[in-house]
Amino acid sequence: MPSPQLLEEFSQFFRILSEPARLRLICELKQGPRDVASLIEATGFSQSHISRQLGQLQRAGLVSCERDGVRMIYRADDPLVDDLCNLVQTRLRQRLESQLHQLSHL
Repeated sequence: MPSPQLLEEFSQFFRILSEPARLRLICELKQGPRDVASLIEATGFSQSHISRQLGQLQRAGLVSCERDGVRMIYRADDPLVDDLCNLVQTRLRQRLESQLHQLSHL
């Protein structure tokens, strides 16, 4: 059984992933490295909103960044991101297929 501290860490991690804006940024970054200006263009989010969300993703270890001159380039190249997305997609697909199966037998 996980300790209370470990459960709190799990909870914090899943809270990071529960914000739609952060998920959107991860999806954008999975298409390739980007700077904040291109993320603003792609998402329509404000610069301050993107910076806050990227900071949280960075602290969680889901996004990395490096300086390129005056720009910061962000990446979501941790294989954990792909693994989590694949797990969630598989689970959602299974649930929807089950619901469809139940509806077809009414």
